Amino acid sequence: QVQLVESGGGSVQAGGSLRLSCVASGSISSVFCMGWVRQVPGKAREGVAVTCNDGSISYGDDVAGRFNISKDNDKNTLYLQMNSLKPEDTAMYYCAAGESRLRALYYIRSRNFNYWGQGTQVTVSS
Repeated sequence: QVQLVESGGGSVQAGGSLRLSCVASGSISSVFCMGWVRQVPGKAREGVAVTCNDGSISYGDDVAGRFNISKDNDKNTLYLQMNSLKPEDTAMYYCAAGESRLRALYYIRSRNFNYWGQGTQVTVSS
């Protein structure tokens, strides 16, 4: 089992920035990809950014060029730097981890992760 704990969410005005963090613990060696998925109530989950141990990285179309995903393996921590935030970025952001040895693009499209955090809310006001 892998446990994921997110932090860093909050409220920000449009054009601002936030950095989300996700600390992983447990059977981390089984994880091949980690990423961020967001969800607005009443809508399907949307893949935001994913990074995998094979070096592949993928971003959702709506965030490419504005968001950056990174990982600190020494701290078992995943980050999401979000810049130029827009009101439509408002959502609950979930950290997720997958064990299947597939490329980041698969996870962005399928959101088929094995483990999920509890989520952290991001609210962007206009």
